[in-house]
Amino acid sequence: MLDIGHIHRKEYELDADRSEPLVIAEAPGRIHYLGEHGEPKAGLFLSSAIDRYIRVVVSPRKDSSLRFYAANLGERKRTTLVNLKYKREDRWANYIKVAIHLFADMGYPVKGLNFTLAGDIPQHIGLASSAAIEVAAAAALRGFFKVDINDDDLLDHLILSKELFFGKEANAIDYLIALAAQQDEFLIVDETSLEITRIKSSISEYKILIMDSRVPRMGVEDELKARWQNIKKGLELLSQKKERARLRDFVTEDLIESMGNLPEEIRRHSMHIIQEIQRVYDAEDALTKMDFQALSRVILHSHESLRDLYEVSCPEIDWLVKRAQEIEGVLGSRMTGQGFGGCTYTIIKEGAIAEYRRRLEDYERIFGFHPVIYEIKPAAGTRLIPA
Repeated sequence: MLDIGHIHRKEYELDADRSEPLVIAEAPGRIHYLGEHGEPKAGLFLSSAIDRYIRVVVSPRKDSSLRFYAANLGERKRTTLVNLKYKREDRWANYIKVAIHLFADMGYPVKGLNFTLAGDIPQHIGLASSAAIEVAAAAALRGFFKVDINDDDLLDHLILSKELFFGKEANAIDYLIALAAQQDEFLIVDETSLEITRIKSSISEYKILIMDSRVPRMGVEDELKARWQNIKKGLELLSQKKERARLRDFVTEDLIESMGNLPEEIRRHSMHIIQEIQRVYDAEDALTKMDFQALSRVILHSHESLRDLYEVSCPEIDWLVKRAQEIEGVLGSRMTGQGFGGCTYTIIKEGAIAEYRRRLEDYERIFGFHPVIYEIKPAAGTRLIPA
């Protein structure tokens, strides 16, 4: 990664021998292996942070200006505390503004500040790069102001600040993983309680590859909203028997018994949610026992469910998953992200990677898209970096 401290001093013409405080924090991206398409606000995820990060540097200014520099992009933005608001044209800088808003709202003396941003999290493929900017900026400001606030409280303030600043709900799960993750751990994350169960990685002999299919995605938000509406309707019909229930409170047999009362599309979408919850528990058991065959089945069935029941896959992604699963040395492969294109992840032994790459040549020839591969591993969460 870029030497962000050196870049920051050069950008803002800071003398390395002078005593201006310079605070650097980094926050990771994340991946969901299971559970990503679940009941809104009641999901259960198998996730991890990934070893790709956003770093944010902060230092004081002598004036009241707030300056932002994105080193990877060579872009600069500016504002003041009085004018601290969302601006579409400020794009990446808006996420730093969320953290500034947080500490200003808490009463800390936010005056003139310089920020520099750099990172290696791939953009726009569902790896929570924007949340990593917000968490890294908040951690940097926590260090800058020497604030005695723990990660749990910082999480609560980030959620509130994001909702106030953007006027929409924050994704608490992304913040939580970025703050709580530890090296070589998988996390079972419960969205209803924000509780985490930690599982030490038992797949050290495997590599994890994220593959960006480069399939153009259009109308994804509308498609997902339609599914959320179906989930809501399905829950309303099922919960006539259980007040204040969530889909995780039901089992497959409940849907089978209600087949006459549930439209087929709603039944399929609800079935995916219910079965995916169980798959997360099954994956937890398989990882704990190092039962790789069981884990492989869980990943396979999860993708089949996303394809056939929840209907968020596409021919290109299905082709990639199927071809990966045929390779000896692949533990499992599945789509990840919002769907309708996007990415797959594949857990694979190093000796099988060459064959995996060869098959991607067939993909490019058949579908016309040039895929991009990123190798990742479960990684540690947010921390301060020595300046």
